[in-house]
Amino acid sequence: MFRTILKTGAAALAVSSAATLAHAGEKWDMPAAYSGKNFISQAYIAFAEDVTAQSGGALEIVVHPAGSLYKGSEILRAVRSGQVPIGGRYMGAHAKEDPIFGLDTVPFVATNFDEAWGLYQASRPAIEAALEERGMKLLFMPVWPPQGLFSSNPITSMEDMEGSKFRAADANTSRLAVLMGATPTKTEATEISQAFSTGVADSMMGSGAIGVFQKMWDYVDHFYTVNAWMPKSAVIVNLDAWNGLDEATQKVVMDAAAKAEADVWAAVADVTEGYNKTMAENGMTVAEPSAQLAASFQEIGITMAQEWADNAGEAGAAALKAYQAAK
Repeated sequence: MFRTILKTGAAALAVSSAATLAHAGEKWDMPAAYSGKNFISQAYIAFAEDVTAQSGGALEIVVHPAGSLYKGSEILRAVRSGQVPIGGRYMGAHAKEDPIFGLDTVPFVATNFDEAWGLYQASRPAIEAALEERGMKLLFMPVWPPQGLFSSNPITSMEDMEGSKFRAADANTSRLAVLMGATPTKTEATEISQAFSTGVADSMMGSGAIGVFQKMWDYVDHFYTVNAWMPKSAVIVNLDAWNGLDEATQKVVMDAAAKAEADVWAAVADVTEGYNKTMAENGMTVAEPSAQLAASFQEIGITMAQEWADNAGEAGAAALKAYQAAK
């Protein structure tokens, strides 16, 4: 009988241990497009580590930067289809799917951090709704440093842009190039260095982060702080995966998301200054635009905002109107 009790106890302990291991924690792999040293990727990593720590390992999130798990263009689809439960993605690239994803990339609508935050608050409900329609949930949106004008040649007025080969990432920047009098040339983020080194492009809008990590001083001499727009990436989660978490873990995730978002928005001004300083130290001329150039950009902004609103649908147009009314 004693041996039977021992065997029964051992079997019960084995079953209990197996059950404990089976429910010890869940691992979420999180693809991201940019280098792990990038400002936005660092925000993803901080968020993931916070969730892992605060959940006591109930949910471990592991960030896979630099397109190592999925390319940037594949991330939203991978999350939507459930191939991965979570991902970080630059949302402006998906404006064709829903214009609201690209509102923050409409040039010269928001040209400082306070305006960018106001635009985010006005548009977030519509962004959340658009993602939920596609089976995803928005957790938070880190902001990129402002987009400035990179150019091989000095630019003091819009006339100086005529004939320039302007690197365009999407339809929005292609339209901007046309309104500037430049020639748009479609180039992916991974092809920037090649485009400039081979003469395919000689100008573009981009953040200081791109300037530093792409070492743009090897290709162009000028960076103008025109603050064309301050785009956002998004951390999104598959709704089925989200609904599979218990309430306590969901709260941990949302608390970590709120903290990560606040930290990014609080840090972005200093980060921007640091990127600009690094570019200047490497020989680039970093300067504010001339009054004439700034005024021309504002006119382009008015045109593009109206064009965007005309094609954005009711929710998008309402978000832009709400932002403009609160400005």
